[in-house]
Amino acid sequence: MPHAPRASRAQGFSLLEVVAAVLLLAVTFASLMRVAGSSLNLTARSAERSEAAMWARSLLDSAFVLEPIRPGRSSGRFDDRYRWQLDVQSWQPPLVAPAPGPQPQAPASPLKLYRLDLTVLWRSAGHDYSARFSTLRLAVPPVNAGIGS
Repeated sequence: MPHAPRASRAQGFSLLEVVAAVLLLAVTFASLMRVAGSSLNLTARSAERSEAAMWARSLLDSAFVLEPIRPGRSSGRFDDRYRWQLDVQSWQPPLVAPAPGPQPQAPASPLKLYRLDLTVLWRSAGHDYSARFSTLRLAVPPVNAGIGS
């Protein structure tokens, strides 16, 4: 007696497998979007720091070029977002122990070293940020520096 052909089971995915695949895809997509969002945030912070560095370089390069250098503190704004604070003080290099034996005397120089400490401040996305920059400037001390001392 010939065997009756069995109804072959339809090939495909069950509803449970499809739901599991869609859930896995949704979780993966959400994770990738979170990474992309973090990447955009880091890019924005990096751009802000780069802009702060450009403002700082501009200020430090032009500071006391046309006017005599004066120790003290000053502040101001670059634009609506970035502001700055500059501290200027005389600076002495660290002393090095002299080598034994006679030491040649350096000629007296009217030049003096000044340290310029610049802090650039800005607010972004509800947070305060700052970047600090320092440089040394060689200059002739102000004429009235010795008066009253």
